[in-house]
Amino acid sequence: MKFEPKTLDFELSPYTGLTRESWLEAGRYMLEGIFRNIDDFQKPVVMPRKETEITYPHLKDSEEAQTVQRTAEVFEGLTRSFFIAAPMIGNVPDLTVCGYPIAEYYKNQVLRVCTRGDALYVGTYEDQQEITGHTDPYRTFQQTVETCALVICLWVSKKQIWDTYTKAEKDVIAGFLDSYAHASTVPQNWRLFNMLDMAFLHMEGYPVEKDVMRDHAQAILAYYAGDGWYRDGHSFDYYSCWAFNVYGPIWNLWYGYENEPYIAKRFEENSNRLMETYGDFFDRDGWTNMWGRSNIYRNAATSAFDGNLMMPGGMPEGRADPGRARRISSGSLMQFLSREDFLYQGVPALGFYGQFSPLVQGYSCAESPFWLGKAFLCLHLPADHPFWTAKENNGTWEELGEGEVKVTCLDGPALCFSNHQANGETILRTGKVVKQPGDEHGMWNYSKLCYNTKYPWEAAPRAYAPELVRSPEESVCACSDEGLGENAARSESADKGGGFCVEAQQYVLRDGPLPEGYHDAGNGKSGKAGSGLRAPEKANVTFWYGQRDGVLYRRQFFGYNLETECHWIQAMNLADFAVPYGILRADRLRLYKAPVTVTLGSYGFPDNGTEVIKKTCGNAKAIILKGTDATGCEKQMAMTVYDGWQGLGLVRSRGTNPDSEKSVILYASMERKKHYGGFEPYVLISQVITKESHEDFGGEELFPVAEVICADPEGCGSFGPVVIRMKDGSEKVVDFDGMEGRLML
Repeated sequence: MKFEPKTLDFELSPYTGLTRESWLEAGRYMLEGIFRNIDDFQKPVVMPRKETEITYPHLKDSEEAQTVQRTAEVFEGLTRSFFIAAPMIGNVPDLTVCGYPIAEYYKNQVLRVCTRGDALYVGTYEDQQEITGHTDPYRTFQQTVETCALVICLWVSKKQIWDTYTKAEKDVIAGFLDSYAHASTVPQNWRLFNMLDMAFLHMEGYPVEKDVMRDHAQAILAYYAGDGWYRDGHSFDYYSCWAFNVYGPIWNLWYGYENEPYIAKRFEENSNRLMETYGDFFDRDGWTNMWGRSNIYRNAATSAFDGNLMMPGGMPEGRADPGRARRISSGSLMQFLSREDFLYQGVPALGFYGQFSPLVQGYSCAESPFWLGKAFLCLHLPADHPFWTAKENNGTWEELGEGEVKVTCLDGPALCFSNHQANGETILRTGKVVKQPGDEHGMWNYSKLCYNTKYPWEAAPRAYAPELVRSPEESVCACSDEGLGENAARSESADKGGGFCVEAQQYVLRDGPLPEGYHDAGNGKSGKAGSGLRAPEKANVTFWYGQRDGVLYRRQFFGYNLETECHWIQAMNLADFAVPYGILRADRLRLYKAPVTVTLGSYGFPDNGTEVIKKTCGNAKAIILKGTDATGCEKQMAMTVYDGWQGLGLVRSRGTNPDSEKSVILYASMERKKHYGGFEPYVLISQVITKESHEDFGGEELFPVAEVICADPEGCGSFGPVVIRMKDGSEKVVDFDGMEGRLML
C-alpha cells in the first residue's frame, strides 16, 4: 500500500502540501512496514528477502564468510532502520508501532548486538578477523559502515536511549565502537565512519587517538574535487551528498569545530558550495535522478540539505534555501513512497521503484535500502527551524521563461545538468568515468550519455524483436509478444558475436566482418575471412573536456585498457547541447579501423501500451512514442536522426526497465564500410526529446535543425567546425579542435 499523507498544508507547502507532521506520518508508515515482519520483541530487523543471487548473505560462499555476512545483516538491519526510528523517537518518545514500544526495542537491540555472548552479538573488528583467520590484516567489514549509522542515531535519540543506559552498558557499547573506530577502513568515504565513531566516543568522554582522527580527516579533505563534490574512488556519485556532505557537518558539530577548526571550516565551505547548485540537480517535482551506484538508497540524496542546515551558519550566504530544501526533500520522498510497487512485504524493494535486479550490487542485503532513512534525519531539526517554517519555493523553476533551459556545468566533478522548463525534467551528463571493459553494471550506472529524472536508466535490452526503419517509405509496426523466448535467446547469442545490439543512452560499436589475414594490434588477434562481426563494445571510459559556447564536449572509448595505446582503441568524440525538451547530439567518429556498425539508443520508454508514430522532414527521420508509465502518467518520447545516420528503429524489451516490466528503446544505426578514405559521414546528428503529456510535439521541436554546414568539401564533418543552424534562428558551432589538450579523467 502506498503512503498517503493525512496532514497537508498547501499554504506553507504550495508544491507538495507536506509539513513536519506529514513527515512524521511517513516515518510511522515506514516503521509499520518493518515491524509487521517482526513477530517477537527479541528478534532482529531481518526482513523478507526476494533476491538471493546477487545480495548477501551469499549462499554459495564458505561457511565462515556466511557467518560474517549474517551478523553484518543483523547489524545493518538494526542501524539503517534506526535512521528512521531515531528521529521518530526523538519527536514521539512513547512511540508504539505494531504493539512494540520503539524506544525500548532499539535500546534493547543496540545493547544486545554489542554484548559478547548474546545471541545477537555481531562481533568486534577483532572477532571478525578471528573468524576469517587473520588472512588480511587490512581487511574491512560491513560492520564499520553500520557503526557510523549507530552513533548518529544514538545522538539523534540521545535523551530517549543513550542517556538511559547505565555506565556499565555504555562502556560495553563504547568498547564495541572503539574496535571499529581505530581499525582498518576502506580509503574512500568509509574514513568518515571511523571519524564519527571516534567523535562520538570523544564527545561522551572516552579516549580516542587524535592522530588517527586527523589522518582520516586530512584524507577526506584531500578527496575534494570542487563545487561541493568529492571524488570517491574513480567516480563521482551521490556518496558526495549522502556521505561526505552529511557526515562532514555532523563531525564538525561533534569534534571538528572544537578540535580541528581548519578542517571543519573547509568542510563547511564545501557543503555551502554544494548548496549553490545542488537544488538544480533535482527536477521541477523534486525528483532524484537514477545515477551512480547504490540506487536502492533513493531519496537519501536529499540528506545533504539537512547536513548543511544543521551547521551553525557562520557563512549564511552559502547556506541552503530552507524553503527549497524542504520542497525538494518532500518531492523526492513522494517520488518513491507514493508508488504501490515501492515496498516488498512492507519494506523498500531492492530497486529504484519496485524490485529491479540490474541495479542491485553484491554489497547489499534485504535491509540495505533503509539507508534512505537518512532523508528522515531532517526530523531532528526542531519544529521552529526554517527548514520547517519557511514557505516552499521551487527556486530555478520559478524563474525560467517559457521553453528556457538552465545549464550548470561543473568541471571538478565533471557534471553538467540542465533544467528544462518545457517538460520539468533535469538531465545529467557526466564525465571522468573509468570502468573495466565488460563491467555492464558500472557502465549503466556511470557511462550513459544522459541521465533523466523522469526516465531512469535501462539495462541491456532483452530484445525479442528489433524494428528497423532504413528509408522514409518503410513503416513502423508494433511487435507482438509471440516468440519471446526464441528471440530472447537469439539476442543473447548476438551479444557473443553476431547481429543486433542496442543500449539505451549508449553507443554500441561492433567491428567486422574482418578481412582475410587482418591483424588487430588492439587485441593481438588475427581475423579470418567470413568470421562475421566481433562482439559489441561499449564505452567504459569517458573523458571530460567541458563546455564551450554552450556545447558540452567529452570523449568515450570502447573497451579502453591501459595495455593498448589509445589510438588503437575505437572512440567517439561527443558534442551535445540542450534544447527545450531534451538534448541534441553532434558526435564525431574517432575510429582507427573499419568496417564497423554503430547504434545509439534513446532512453528506455515504459511500455504499458505504446503508440508508435513515424514522421519525416526532408532527409530527417523521427519516431514518436506515446504511452504511460507504471502509475498511469502520460509519457511521450521522440528520437530524430539527421546526417550520418542510416537507420532509425525500435526494440522492445522485458525486465530491463526500472519503472515497467516491458519497455521500448528507439535507436539509430549506421555503418562505415571502408577502412580508409571514401569520406563517409564522420558526424552523427540526433536528438531525443521527451514530454510528460500526449500533446503533440511541434514541427520545429521534432525537427529543429534548419541547416548543417561542414568545413570539409565533402560535407562529412571530417575536420573543422560544424555549424548547426536551428529553425528558431539560433546557431551552435561544434568544433573539436583543441580537445586533445584538455581532456580530463
